[in-house]
Parts: sequence; structure tokens; C-alpha cells
Amino acid sequence: MKQSYLAIAVIIILTAIIGAWILTTPAQHSADGHGEHGHGDAHDETDEKGMHGGRLLSQGNFSVELTIFERGLPPEFRVYPYLDRKPLDPNEVTLNIKLHRTGNKIDTINFQPQHDYLQGDAVIYEPHSFAVEIEASYKDKRYQWRYENFEGRTNIPADMANAMNIKTETIGPVKLQEMRSLSGQVHNNPNLVSRILPRFPGVVKSIHTELGDTVKKGQLLAMVQSNESLQNYKIKAPIGGLIVRRDVQVGEATSAEPLFIITDLSSVWVELDAFSNDLGKLKIGQKVLVESLDGRVQHTGAINWISPLTAHASQSVRVRVEIQNDNNVLRPGQFIRGHVIVSEHTVELAVRQSAIQSFRDFQVVYARFADIYEVRMLTLGRRNKNWAEVLSGIEAGTEYVTKNSYLIKADIEKSGASHDH
Repeated sequence: MKQSYLAIAVIIILTAIIGAWILTTPAQHSADGHGEHGHGDAHDETDEKGMHGGRLLSQGNFSVELTIFERGLPPEFRVYPYLDRKPLDPNEVTLNIKLHRTGNKIDTINFQPQHDYLQGDAVIYEPHSFAVEIEASYKDKRYQWRYENFEGRTNIPADMANAMNIKTETIGPVKLQEMRSLSGQVHNNPNLVSRILPRFPGVVKSIHTELGDTVKKGQLLAMVQSNESLQNYKIKAPIGGLIVRRDVQVGEATSAEPLFIITDLSSVWVELDAFSNDLGKLKIGQKVLVESLDGRVQHTGAINWISPLTAHASQSVRVRVEIQNDNNVLRPGQFIRGHVIVSEHTVELAVRQSAIQSFRDFQVVYARFADIYEVRMLTLGRRNKNWAEVLSGIEAGTEYVTKNSYLIKADIEKSGASHDH
């Protein structure tokens, strides 16, 4: 009992520490909103804006205004040069930008003059989280700036991540199973039911089992005295299983009704209800994952029969799955779910459904780089109960959070570290 109280106390203390850390840890980043044309950033000493709503960086009388333009186009940098705060002909300026991202990745962007601005030659893909390094030249003079623009990012030390039970996996290929989920019910396997009748009419002299007992094949069930010979003979169990009916008492005369009914629950039938929108994909032999409604009990089987008849009331069709019922955990009459595997595809990248969170208008996971956790916006394809195919947004081999990712999301959100789109 003392050990139990001690374990509870440790859990309470650990929960309090984690909660206090989430509430009090300084934000790792913040982000200004962006105007009509430009994004904000995090760690710059000035929030001075240019006439286009972007970040204004100056050295002497030379300035550049950085915006990320994305109205109706993929996000791209547009940079407006100024001299003495007046627009400067972009043909007189050369400029390039390097974006330093997590994972030691560097995006190099070169610029060409367009109208009154310099246009970047690359899409600024999400997340817009990077350290920005700018080099510009005007009349043989070089200018340099560097600032940080972080969003959807937080820093969690390894010991704290362990205490928070944050788990990660490496993204890679997965065999994605397309499933149809059907509801149904467990039934006795009629091939494993025995109705035990007396061999000769007589009187029951003794009973050795009770309703609900589990018996073995050959076990003595009762003794009956024959009316003709007045000799006692034994009633034995022809199969092993559960006694589900006992219609006999000591001293009673036997009749044409069974004395006992025994059912072997080592194998049961699961009958699923399929409707017209599912029937076209169901076939004999398809694998089925059968689980209890709470998801704790799981078995696998295969479809061995699809009824040619339709139930009048529900307009459903019965689909049968025979299940080897280890330890008799599936009970006749129990409601269950059956997940039928209708196809399998190996996809190059997939993430666990449990890892996916929402961030702004995106579905995301959180990538891990040592102590840094950063959002990855995903384009998703096919899904099943456990996995979602990734079409874009994260690279193969990236480590991402699969358990307790909501704690990462909570820490990022409490810091206000995102920008508006």
C-alpha cells in the first residue's frame, strides 16, 4: 500500500513540474503579423515597416524592404530597394538571400529586377521558420543583414522531453491498408455446439455439472437409470466447452429435449452488416481485424461467406468471419467492429494518425532536431485508422513526434509563435 501511495505522489509531483514548465518556459520565438504583402519575423531589434508593409532594413542611406508575396501565387520574396528612403531602380541593385533552416538546410535565393522590386527565384515553402541572411550590392558597396524569423518552433531539453513521455519515430515507407469499418455481433459457431440427449428413457439419478461450467470432452455430466434395464448409465460430454443450457433435475424423467447444450467457444462466428456502398469492395478471403467497441480486444480473421440475401428491415447484407477465440475473450451476443482490409499499398512516406495536429489552416506533425521541435505542414493522401500517406511537407528520414505531440502544440501556442495567413 505504501508503494502505491508513493507511486501516486511521484505522478502528481511530475505532472506539476511539467505543467509549471509549460506555463513558465520563456517563448522560444514570437512573430509579427504580416501586412498585405509581407510576413513578420521573430528576433529583430526593430519592427520598422516599409511602405509595402514589409520589414525595412537599413545601413546608412541604403535600405531594403523584404516582403513575402503570396496573393494568388506560391509564396515568394519581393524586395524593394531605397536610397534616402526613396524608391531606387532595382536594376542598380544585386541581392541574394540565404534561409538557414533546421536540419542544417540552407535555401539560397537569387533575385532579378521586376518593375519596382527584386523578385526571388524560389518558392518560400512552409514553415516560414528560418534565420535570414541578406547580402546586397549597390554601386560597388556591399550591405549585409541577418535576423531570425521563427514560427511553429520550440526548444525542449532531452530530460524534460523524457519526463513528458514524448516519443518519436523516423518517417519512411509504410504498407498502407485501405479499410472498410463495419459493425456486427459475435455468434456461436453452430459447428461447435452439442445438444446432449439421453440414450435411453429413464430417471435422472445424479448431476455432476452446473449451468455455466466449462467441461472437457468425456467429462461426466449426469447419471440416468434406464426405465427398461433399471441400470444406471453415464451421460458424458461429447465435446469440450461451456454448458449454456441444463434442462434436467435429479429425480426427473428424461424427455425428447436435450439434457445439456454445450458450445465450444474456441472458435466463434462474427457477423458484420455491410451496406450497398461497401459491398462492391468486399470479397471472400479478405482479412478482417475484429475489435471490441472499446478497442481493447482484437482478433484477426478472414471473410468466408457473404450472404446472397438482404435483411428486409436494415437492407444490410451479412458478412461472416470465423475467429479463433483465444482465451474465450469474445462472447456470443457481444457487439463488435470489423475493419475489412480491401486493398494494400506501399507508400513512400506515411505518418501515424496519432501524431497529426492542427496548426493555422494546416495539418501538421512536429519534427525533432536534437532539442528543437518544429512544425511541418503536410499534404496528406490516403488514410486508414492508423496511418496517413504524406504527399509533401516532410522529408524521408526525418524524426517526428508520435506520442504526446499535443504538448508540443500547447507550448508553441502559449508562446503565440505563429503568423496569420
